[in-house]
Amino acid sequence: MNPYLVPGLIVVILVTVGIGVYGLRFARTTSDFLVASRSVSPAWNAAAISGEYLSAASFLGVAGLILRYGVDVLWYPVGFAAGYLALLLFVAAPLRRSGAFTLPDFCQVRLGSPLLRGLASVFVVFIGCLYLVPQLQGAGLTFTTVTGGSYAWGALLVGVVVTANVALGGMRAITFVQAFQYWLKLTALAVPVIFLALQWQSDGRPPVTPEAGATFQVATTVVIEQDATVDGIPVEKGQQLTFAAGDPVPPVSTVDARFSADWLLPGDDGTLFATYSLILATFLGTMGLPHVLVRFYTNPDGASARRTTLVVLGLVGTFYLLPTLYGVLGRIYTPQLLMTGRTDAVVLLLPEAALGGGHLGRLLGALVTAGALAAFLSTSSGLLTSVAGVVFTDVLRAGRSGSIRDFRLATVLAACLPVLLSLYVSNMDVSRVVGLAFAVAASSFCPLLVLGIWWRRLTDVGAIAGVLAGGGASMAAVLITVLGPPLHGWPADAVGQPAAWTVPLAFLVMVVGSLLTSRRVPADVGATMLRLHAPEALRV
Repeated sequence: MNPYLVPGLIVVILVTVGIGVYGLRFARTTSDFLVASRSVSPAWNAAAISGEYLSAASFLGVAGLILRYGVDVLWYPVGFAAGYLALLLFVAAPLRRSGAFTLPDFCQVRLGSPLLRGLASVFVVFIGCLYLVPQLQGAGLTFTTVTGGSYAWGALLVGVVVTANVALGGMRAITFVQAFQYWLKLTALAVPVIFLALQWQSDGRPPVTPEAGATFQVATTVVIEQDATVDGIPVEKGQQLTFAAGDPVPPVSTVDARFSADWLLPGDDGTLFATYSLILATFLGTMGLPHVLVRFYTNPDGASARRTTLVVLGLVGTFYLLPTLYGVLGRIYTPQLLMTGRTDAVVLLLPEAALGGGHLGRLLGALVTAGALAAFLSTSSGLLTSVAGVVFTDVLRAGRSGSIRDFRLATVLAACLPVLLSLYVSNMDVSRVVGLAFAVAASSFCPLLVLGIWWRRLTDVGAIAGVLAGGGASMAAVLITVLGPPLHGWPADAVGQPAAWTVPLAFLVMVVGSLLTSRRVPADVGATMLRLHAPEALRV
């Protein structure tokens, strides 16, 4: 085992807890816990947003998807980064000027509907849990991959550290934590990739693995890590299979293990519908993610919110250049991951696979692992804060004045369900589940925010109908994908990537429903729209 791994993980945890404890000095009121008293500068906020946004799906999943499917999945990092452009253009400044603490608060400010507020709370919790589970799953995967320990212990460790940080310091404390973790994640990918590129250049290897049908030699006994079927014969977890030298390696049905250069060419995987649906989900879903939006409430004013978003575009765009390189180099140095189906582990295993088991390979492997842990901690912190804020304001407080003790209780309650779920879903594809969370956000909160900010004729009935239609349909698609039987053909595309039809459905129902109930347009809509769009300097 790599001797640098455990010390590296301990250092990241101690620094995270230490920064959180430092932040406690500034967390004294419920406003500090919810929105850091709206006093975070654009530079700090941009680093913190980038830290919480670059999750397990970004750090591990993107590279794994590129290793598995090739250039067709480059739309994931493109969409993840470009989503902030839509956020900058349509949402950032008006949302900050609304004065809301949470998304349900915005619904109350804009339309004054308790029913819509309750519905928004349900979707915040659902999206938050759906996004939290793969972070904890990634923590368990990392713990198992690098230490050989239990998956459950890795998930529980991250869950406990994040819950403690958020409960003790709230938004004020995790702002410092997440800013630090962004730079750690960037360093953890950027430094090793320099050595990996130099190693590849000195090796002179072509950027593709052997053609399909090639014969591999297996010199040792293979232990099956989960129930599977090999050559039509069922095998159980823990069962041993022995292959003679020269035997072909059985293909893995869940992995598209193409070994030719076709993976470098677009168009072989999926349909055009699925591609457009993915682009729509990632591009529009960012503006509906509760843990991203809550960050804009921490800016001093609307202008600061816009500057923050512009800086985030640069920070996130820079980061996403790196996982792509790991996916490409993974085809050269870790093609065996296509056989085992553990492609999400490529970032963790690549440094030692390419540079060998010497001190350099092990040090870089430990650095990458530390960055992965930072990804789980930072994103989980932001998600838990956003969900805890809704539980605090709409469940525990329920119209009365809440205390810091109530917020801490809300944090513990919000953490319980995702931690428990993560213990039972260890085999989910990290990026796929996160992509579904984007689809739900794009189909529910994106139409609500865009129309609520820019269309004065929106009504509460139209908004509720649109959220239920688009958000409900995408939520059902998520449940079918995760819990239902495998689908094939066009139903698989429509359910597996639902944004292409659920987002237009939400907009259409919201507009038509509002036009049919035009008498329910709030009487104070003019004053509300002025509040959203007028710069703070012009207000009396």
